[in-house]
Amino acid sequence: MKKQLSERDVCTKYIDPALEAAGWDKMMQIREEVTFTNGRIIVRGKKIYRGEKRRADYILYYKRNIPIAIIEAKDNNHSVGDGMQQALEYADILDIPFVYSSNGDGFLEHDRTVKKGKVENELNLDNFPSPQMLWQRYKVYKGFDTKDKEGLYLQDYHYEQGGKKPRYYQRIAINKSIEAVVKGQKRQLLVMATGTGKTLVAGQIIWRLWKAGIKKRILFLVDRHVLADQARTNDFKHFGDKMTKIKNRKIDKSYEVYLALYQSVSGVEEFKNIYKEFSPDFFDLVVIDECHRGSAAEASAWHEILNYFSSATQVGMTATPKETKDVSNIHYFGDPIYTYSLKQGIEDGFLAPYKVIRVTLDKDIAWRPLTGQIDDEGYEIPDRVYNKKDYDRNLILTKRTEAVAKRIAEFLEKTGDKFAKTIVFCENIDHAERMRQALVNQNSELVNENDKYVLRITGDNEIGKRELDNFIDPEQRYPVIATTSRLMSTGVDAQTCKLIVLDKNINSMTEFKQIIGRGSRIREEFGKYYFTIMDFRQATNLFADPNFDGFPVSVYEPKAEDEILPLENEEIKVEQKEGEEVISDSKPISQVEISEEEKEDKPRKYVVGDVKVSVVHERVQYYGKDGRLITEFLKDFTKKAIQKEYKSLDEFLQEWSQAEKKCAIIHHLRNQGILFEELAEEIGKDMDPFDLVAHIAYDQPALTRRERVNKVKKKDYFAKYGEQARAVIDALLEKYADEGIENIEDIEILKVNPFTEFGSPIEIVQMFGGRAEYDQALHEVEELIYKS
Repeated sequence: MKKQLSERDVCTKYIDPALEAAGWDKMMQIREEVTFTNGRIIVRGKKIYRGEKRRADYILYYKRNIPIAIIEAKDNNHSVGDGMQQALEYADILDIPFVYSSNGDGFLEHDRTVKKGKVENELNLDNFPSPQMLWQRYKVYKGFDTKDKEGLYLQDYHYEQGGKKPRYYQRIAINKSIEAVVKGQKRQLLVMATGTGKTLVAGQIIWRLWKAGIKKRILFLVDRHVLADQARTNDFKHFGDKMTKIKNRKIDKSYEVYLALYQSVSGVEEFKNIYKEFSPDFFDLVVIDECHRGSAAEASAWHEILNYFSSATQVGMTATPKETKDVSNIHYFGDPIYTYSLKQGIEDGFLAPYKVIRVTLDKDIAWRPLTGQIDDEGYEIPDRVYNKKDYDRNLILTKRTEAVAKRIAEFLEKTGDKFAKTIVFCENIDHAERMRQALVNQNSELVNENDKYVLRITGDNEIGKRELDNFIDPEQRYPVIATTSRLMSTGVDAQTCKLIVLDKNINSMTEFKQIIGRGSRIREEFGKYYFTIMDFRQATNLFADPNFDGFPVSVYEPKAEDEILPLENEEIKVEQKEGEEVISDSKPISQVEISEEEKEDKPRKYVVGDVKVSVVHERVQYYGKDGRLITEFLKDFTKKAIQKEYKSLDEFLQEWSQAEKKCAIIHHLRNQGILFEELAEEIGKDMDPFDLVAHIAYDQPALTRRERVNKVKKKDYFAKYGEQARAVIDALLEKYADEGIENIEDIEILKVNPFTEFGSPIEIVQMFGGRAEYDQALHEVEELIYKS
């Protein structure tokens, strides 16, 4: 009898009673079918959809936000341990110590706290451990050997009805930080990708330590007013009148939680170092947001502040830990206690994936002036080879700036979204202003409608800085295009930014990650699912750096005559981060020897306005799974990808015929990068994924869906069914011919025409004798469709 039960029935009849008998509270400690990711966003041409969400069958909590065990359930046709590997994978992601698999006969336990000896044991259904038993084992493992340590770790999160609930990775970061405090660790480093909610994490860490009475006075250091203001009105608002923001260099010691810009409390002149008005032991906890921006540098103002408050626990938070010969976050804070990477955020569906368009201009490869050539200001240009490393620093090619602006305008026009928020990163403020002018000229009609369509937002421009809030506000249409140099590279929460343009040389991985982070938010309600990076300086070669942890959806390098947008059938899912090395022999102008005579009359930059600049001939390139940059056509890629999954036609046919639902195989192949819609456009719009696979990978003749339906209808396969049931089957066949197999496998199809003419879904199912009989009939239909 048990063998006949579904997985859900096994949970209800066997696992649930076993857990409750062991003392687990069904309302407070047991959560079933827990979805903990959003499903990776997959971009296929113009189509966007989410991949499969990760879901645990059971998560058991000692108390809210303290998960302690995970259970993977299987039906009774599986062995008791069949779910263990999946459960261990989830436990590793979710940082859960005790792992179980069950088929209703008992449990297989895997104890991740055991480092030596037996880690797996089979348990009877009535021997599942109680919450206290597991907590006692966990306490020993973590070293919570006193009531004070245990009480601190169990301190409640801040919770309010309808408020934000921590995502799984935020919960891990918060708990690991509290655990580090319990163990007496004075310095901590949390590494979390831009857009993953570091401020929420900081707020919960501070709240729990403050409420526990362990940390009574707290300093939250940031480097932008907007970061402090966002924290105060959102993730820190529950501190109420116990919190203040230090302004105008005035100190009030009556508060308990202080928000401050490091620039507001320190300075070169001693009188500006107002943080010294606090005693060195005034703060128990200092949290440093965006700590990559210098807090670890020995000579920086932030380091001086941290050194002054050295008795306090210090928590550094960053998306990009800085590791150079002069600056080291890890040297100061120690190894990260937790890392949530850009790659993981994209994979989980919490961060937006991105496409890359690389544009190479002819003069970026090399340009050499004519002998004695004079620039626009009357200066002779030193005779040497110049390339993209020189432009807009030492040499300005006016038409190069115009060519970049034209390409940006073309892209926005081709996408059909001229109001897509765009950030153009330039070499410096002067370059940002020239780029603004060029973009204004390329978009004159839109600028005439509103002069804020294009704005320069740089540190020296008050009008631009005033408009920054409007740029990042999803509800505000203007400004649309912002040119900048460094101001917007970090700390700017541009949630709806859809296009990032790189026209600056970027050699710092920290800066590169921060810039990419400007587009990483997802805002589905505003149509923001992914973003595009348009690269004019080969900055995206940093994808190849082992320190980069995210990967692009696709990389497109247009030829001179190509559209700025890639063709839909040229988009291939990228699995790995790889790139190409660019080698240049030319020296930057600062290294060129100049005579004394030249030095006397040398301008800061040479300006050349009459050199024509154009896009050079390039190829479309993709990152292959073997780590090399490759060039290939869609059909070639598809054939290799499918044959990697299924070594032979027989293996594919067997998998297809045995699949309970064909859409599961289709979905799996999509996740491997197979673009069925684009293949159908290229080979035959009316072909089934089955035929596309068999034809492309195994050279089989392909039939259209209509041809398959006609073959089924020629023979009277369904005489055993009643007249109404046969009419439903005929309608299913027609739906398949028009729309494909995925739609008819979804029971929701019975809610649309022409099925509504037969009755409600329940009534239609009853025409076959019930749901099981309907499913069996559908299975027969599918068998006959693919019989040929």
